[in-house]
Amino acid sequence: MPQMAPISWLSLFIIFSITFLFFNAMNYFSFLPPAPSSENNNNDQFNKTNKSLTWKW
Repeated sequence: MPQMAPISWLSLFIIFSITFLFFNAMNYFSFLPPAPSSENNNNDQFNKTNKSLTWKW
């Protein structure tokens, strides 16, 4: 089985690291929190807007 040169491992590590960071950044910025409203916020309204962000396993 042939061995890989160290520069090859380094380039693979850099490519996978950049891909991992890009994937995490896209997932982080794909969900926008609800904009704060200037109206009187009560708990019912907060819970209604927060339900769209809950995880559904």
